[in-house]
Amino acid sequence: MEKIVEICCGSYEDALAAYRGGAKRIELNSALYLGGLTPSVGTLLLTKKHTDLKVVAMVRPRAAGFCYSDADFAVMKADTQLLMQNGADGIAFGCLDAEARLHETQIREIVEIIEHYHGEAVFHRAFDCVEDQDGAMEALIGMGICRVLTSGGKAKAMDGAQQIAALQKKYGERIQILAGSGVNAGNAAELMEKTGIWQVHSSCKGWHCDPTTNGPDVSYSYTEQPHRDAYEIVDEALVKRLVETI
Repeated sequence: MEKIVEICCGSYEDALAAYRGGAKRIELNSALYLGGLTPSVGTLLLTKKHTDLKVVAMVRPRAAGFCYSDADFAVMKADTQLLMQNGADGIAFGCLDAEARLHETQIREIVEIIEHYHGEAVFHRAFDCVEDQDGAMEALIGMGICRVLTSGGKAKAMDGAQQIAALQKKYGERIQILAGSGVNAGNAAELMEKTGIWQVHSSCKGWHCDPTTNGPDVSYSYTEQPHRDAYEIVDEALVKRLVETI
């Protein structure tokens, strides 16, 4: 099985860095500092026009968890339609109920839109909030999800390696398991060897300074020193190193 590096991108600039670094697939977001929200259609159009990347677009209308109101979900469906109409190769999303169980009605509606455009339906790390991961995996397979992004229920994928390995062994022939969170060139090969997975998800995060972030009496910073005047980016060199490692 060909090994795949998926880079988590927060902008068109990030997508270009991932492309130049040798990645073949990206998860396209906005607002990565909030865990990744839905990207603009303009970002998607430019990425598809100027790269040959496979683009899985995030559909997530707000920060925090994944229990969505009717208004939230209406936006999710509209965004899924727009992104697929404008060239997305798939959609990453996750819908849970108030008890952190799969919201099957909402999931099926999103999958139906994606399948109409022959795209990939990817369930993101909302999966790591679910207590019964075996039951959830069986349900997701039945609903037409083609890939699940997971850290094995832990904060970092290396910490959840045992669970990722168990999921791969049980379900890997019926659904793709994509490991993410804390994955980098220093641990990706080890994680793959421990778990048997063949694809990893990484932010390859760097920082870029914007000198207008802080003024004498105002601040637009969202992080602390040493990056108080910066925003996060995909580091092309880190992408290259990760691709070469695996």
